[in-house]
Amino acid sequence: MKQSARAKRLARHHRRLAGASKLNLVSLMDIFTILVFFLIVNQSEVRVLQNAEQLNLPVSIADELPTENIVVSVFDNRVMVQERAIWRATDAETSSISESLNVASDQQESSLIAALKAELAYQASKRPELTEQEQQLGRAVTILGDAGVEYRVLKQIMAVCAEANFRNMSLAVEQIAASDLNASASGTGG
Repeated sequence: MKQSARAKRLARHHRRLAGASKLNLVSLMDIFTILVFFLIVNQSEVRVLQNAEQLNLPVSIADELPTENIVVSVFDNRVMVQERAIWRATDAETSSISESLNVASDQQESSLIAALKAELAYQASKRPELTEQEQQLGRAVTILGDAGVEYRVLKQIMAVCAEANFRNMSLAVEQIAASDLNASASGTGG
């Protein structure tokens, strides 16, 4: 029996589709190439400082990103340099940094200041040669101070850093968008 033209066409169509399907890798490679370039470009914009969960940073709208340098983290009851604890409040009467500095008299240096001086001297000795910029501005240090720590405490810590030739100081803050700042200002001003 003779097949009709329609039956022949359907048979050809079924034979063609019955073969194993092939994966088109060209479009898949294009997608992954674009994804890789996207991740490479956007990776450099993110900078993560060593930030402990207990540390509550103050808020700022600064646009300039900090550089990599020595990090001094100031909590209410301890101080860390490069994620290594150098001072911790131990006495009942000195349960915070502010109380520790109040207890120390003018003649006697507080244990916090002495520990910070020793640690900064150690960090400086690890890299004794200074670049030209460091000779002019001093070594770089970033201070992560909890928002609850009094400013006078941060001033004393900055003074110790300056004495140890860490004069190029940055205070770390949380950055908020200018639109968020304007919205909060208009909400409190009205």
